Amino acid sequence: MTLTKYIVGFVLSLLLTLTAFFLVENDLLSGGALIWTLGVLALVQMIVQLAYFLHLGDELRPRYKLASFSFMTGILLIIVVGSIWIMDNLNYNMMEMSPQQKTDYMNTQRDKGF
Repeated sequence: MTLTKYIVGFVLSLLLTLTAFFLVENDLLSGGALIWTLGVLALVQMIVQLAYFLHLGDELRPRYKLASFSFMTGILLIIVVGSIWIMDNLNYNMMEMSPQQKTDYMNTQRDKGF
């Protein structure tokens, strides 16, 4: 039973990965449609990994693993969303400058030791 479950999980993971690669490599979708499709494939891939390899939900007392998984997901979301927020803020603040102004600004900041 366990070997069969690992094989099914491996095949599903491989199919999801190859599907994402095929979509990107052959330019079948573009822009927002590609991003949303890749996001859905990533979410399905995560569920497959959790179910088939990490055995989330198979144990007798799943609350402990679920609680630790929920905490880990929260921390991961804080890191990812915070990083995107910071990068977006930096991009917004730097977009008003010309390339020469950006270079000059970066040089003055480097001289300050930042």
